[in-house]
Amino acid sequence: MSDVFRSDLFAGKTAVVAGGTSGICRQIARRIGELGANIFVLSRDQAKIDDTLAEFARLGIKAGGQSADVRNFDTVASAMASCEQMFGKLDIVVSGAAGNFIAQAEKMSANAFATVIGIDLQGTFHVFRAAHQYMNPGSSMLAISATQGQRAAAGQAHVCAAKAGIDRLCQSLAIEWGPAGIRVNSLSPGPVADTEGMDRLTPGEQATNAYAATLPAGRYATKDEVADIAIYLSSPAASYVTGAIINCDGGSSLVGQVDFLSMIS
Repeated sequence: MSDVFRSDLFAGKTAVVAGGTSGICRQIARRIGELGANIFVLSRDQAKIDDTLAEFARLGIKAGGQSADVRNFDTVASAMASCEQMFGKLDIVVSGAAGNFIAQAEKMSANAFATVIGIDLQGTFHVFRAAHQYMNPGSSMLAISATQGQRAAAGQAHVCAAKAGIDRLCQSLAIEWGPAGIRVNSLSPGPVADTEGMDRLTPGEQATNAYAATLPAGRYATKDEVADIAIYLSSPAASYVTGAIINCDGGSSLVGQVDFLSMIS
């Protein structure tokens, strides 16, 4: 664990992490828990919830979880109510459930497009809307977006649309919910190593190395590097930061459009 943050930073706080059983969001949940917070994870897969909670228990993290499909508001609302009953009011909410695949727009089915919009954009609204009534003053909401929301990418029309929507949603909610003491921000990772998303976008070592070579940083991020930014945005250190879109992308958003279709050709 990074030693940048003091070990009791989130002592007595409660954090909900949607999508917190895999990838970037599992690492965010783990790191926030290691800094003292009670953790509640949401996932469609009960087996992943059980595995995550077992790991957290071994680490001494107090955690719970409930199966929920972020596309279904009622299941998310039920999970939020369960978290409030278990741990009390919420201080941190991270929404990071996501779907991705490479597809040419003219060959993508309407259902495939709607699925990504449903998980990413609609899911983020459901998580934040369901959590709103349980938030403490001075609390933080954080969406895990992606730099596709800021630049075009061939083979990613569905994701670009969803992530751009997430970014604007966060800014709108920051305006509406700021007077209640709720901060809402968007964190946009670029390519992150050892994640399912990048395995799909740059399949194989050759594609991975080729894409990494185009980045100003020359490499993919680690999950911990993204988690560090999530911790900052969720902490009192960012108490005056709301409506922000923060990139953790090694400069990838500076180098123009990306043709992910070429990665699989």
